[in-house]
Amino acid sequence: MINKYLVTLFVILIFHTSIARSQKISGFYEKNIAKELSLESSFDKNLSKENIGETIKVLSAKPHHISSPADKENAEYILSLFNKWGWDAKIETFYVLFPSPKIRLLEMTSPASYKALLKEPALREDATSGQTGQLPTYNAFSADGDVTAELVFVNYGLPSDYEMLNKLGVDVKGKIVIAKYGRSWRGIKPKVAQEHGAIGCIIYSDPMDDGYFQGDVYPKGAFRNEYGVQRGSVMDMSYYPGDPLTPGTGATKDAKRIERLQAPNLLKIPVLPISYHDAAPLLEALEGPVAPLEWHGGLPFAFHIGPGKTKVHLSVSFNWDIVPCYDVIAKIQGAEFPDEWIIRGNHHDAWVNGAGDPVSGQAAMLEEAKSIGSLLKTGWKPSRTIVYCAWDGEEPGLLGSTEWVEDHERELKEKAVVYINSDANSRGFLFAEGSHALEPFMDEIAKQVIDPETNVNVFERRKAHEAISASSEEAKKTIWEVKELKLEAMGSGSDYSSFIQHEGVPSLNLGFGGEDPSGDYHSIYDSYSLFLKFKDPGFQYGVVLAETAGHAILRMSNADELPFDFSHLFKTVDEYSKELITLMQTSRETTDLENLIISSGGYAEGEDPTKKYILPSVKSEVPYLDFSPLQNAIIGLGTSVDRLNIVIQNNIKENKASAAFNQSLYRAEQQLLIETGLPRRSWYKHSLYAPGFYTGYGVKTMPGIREAIEQRNWKEAQEQIEVDAKALIKLAEYFNSLSS
Repeated sequence: MINKYLVTLFVILIFHTSIARSQKISGFYEKNIAKELSLESSFDKNLSKENIGETIKVLSAKPHHISSPADKENAEYILSLFNKWGWDAKIETFYVLFPSPKIRLLEMTSPASYKALLKEPALREDATSGQTGQLPTYNAFSADGDVTAELVFVNYGLPSDYEMLNKLGVDVKGKIVIAKYGRSWRGIKPKVAQEHGAIGCIIYSDPMDDGYFQGDVYPKGAFRNEYGVQRGSVMDMSYYPGDPLTPGTGATKDAKRIERLQAPNLLKIPVLPISYHDAAPLLEALEGPVAPLEWHGGLPFAFHIGPGKTKVHLSVSFNWDIVPCYDVIAKIQGAEFPDEWIIRGNHHDAWVNGAGDPVSGQAAMLEEAKSIGSLLKTGWKPSRTIVYCAWDGEEPGLLGSTEWVEDHERELKEKAVVYINSDANSRGFLFAEGSHALEPFMDEIAKQVIDPETNVNVFERRKAHEAISASSEEAKKTIWEVKELKLEAMGSGSDYSSFIQHEGVPSLNLGFGGEDPSGDYHSIYDSYSLFLKFKDPGFQYGVVLAETAGHAILRMSNADELPFDFSHLFKTVDEYSKELITLMQTSRETTDLENLIISSGGYAEGEDPTKKYILPSVKSEVPYLDFSPLQNAIIGLGTSVDRLNIVIQNNIKENKASAAFNQSLYRAEQQLLIETGLPRRSWYKHSLYAPGFYTGYGVKTMPGIREAIEQRNWKEAQEQIEVDAKALIKLAEYFNSLSS
């Protein structure tokens, strides 16, 4: 009797062979394309939206911040699932610094008395909102402090906001500042306040940004209600992420640790997040200049800046404990290349219940792992080793992933082919960022995966959304003419950071969203109840994420020749170089205009001449930087990439890709690392991508040069041009060695 499975497989292979004739998959010999498409089809059939929904419900059932009982329970549950599905899984435990609050007090002492509630109430519509074990509302890695001072409103607390305060003659030195969440990563707000001499920082969520100005608030809608508070870390990750006490070293039990007060990524002033219910009395009591129009929020009164009679008392202190951090690491050994690793990750810890952030992404990743386990039962094995990682401690500062990477540094430099990350996931549009040599690879996948709401591929749906949202007809036309997926550059804020920016492992960060309200972020209301009603009611986008990331994993694990296209990297670097030259020209023109205004005692267009501005001092002239070393290096890189592409194409055409050549391809990104790292933050070693020193999550491309220009450090800018040129020359010479 003929085996039914073999008959089914034969029919599927015939079907996919006909498709494969017209469908190209980068990195595969033509004879193997149909087999890969058949495998991906089987993978998709094993994915279940109902199962994803059940996983979200189980993992978000209890508050599970790092080191909590439920955090360990979830790690052990995830471990049991991997083992059940046929993976070789274990928990790797690190020991990291994690502060939890002992004292939280905020009160207005004059001109009236008000004591902040600092609490989110339970709601009958939300089954988990009243549970015990919830972390209270606080900012992890705030300094201990007990301060009383006049209050100053600083808008979003960005460097540009302090420039406006300076023009208005307002000094925050010795004051407590209050800033709105948004426009930057939260840790930038106290960092900049501290640099300007403030002794404390309060951060509140304004209803203009994620409250009733956006739509109905929870529980009627999903936007932030008046009591909702955004927890979050304020560790200064622009220096380094991970455990503050073990920079550059895995935080094992016996690791050498520095003193906490010596850690450069920890703040020196107290910080506290509050709701707009608690912010309103403080802001309404402020006197001083009326805030600029663009500073006004959604609260129903005129915003003033202060300082004046309004004084507040802020007191916070913490338990500074070393706690266990549970990373679940699961592997399937590759049949042909066991020492080449395809790594996939999503964190499992949350600030409270975290149904959206991170459980929605974790559930999709686990569904991928389940489906891959089902493929194993058919006798299939990947060519390369697949490693799935459920990280702990992401929320306080990328703790679990960073410590694992630092502890496995030597092994990763040899074996890590790619790292593919996800985080929170919901209904909407594809988000993709990563190493630019992977653009064609992700473009092919994005054009294959179908969006469940529109039945077009996720690339076309994303493009349509961008076109509809464009600000002009010309912009719309430009978007419609785009034929290929463009990966965004990687900043920080999720677990890919240590892979690409410290180790030079090619990386991707994937997810869906944009159609869901975000008012539950880092609050007790990020719950299964809210997710089921407002985020992804049918859990369809969990399946779409699993398909997108899963296909990337399968293709990378089975590729005959690893699908890197360095011509896209070359084009991107060339664009960055041109942007820097334009930035210099803009700096020169802006400086000339500002100096003209200052010298004439006038005002810039749009400024109110009735206001008493403090005119800044004349800025130094912008010199001409010599970009020729960088431009010459880019020309050399282009030539080397052209030569390498010929070799890559011939290997595919002639079916002769070698293991040694593939290893050279995935190690190419390491050539872009700077041995001494970026100025003043040596942990970040990638010459092309880093989180901005004053943006936090937001990326700065060619950061050494770009930030030196932005800070008007012309000597350093010229030095960094040389540094980046050397990195590109090193990469070009590396490519030349592969094509000689």
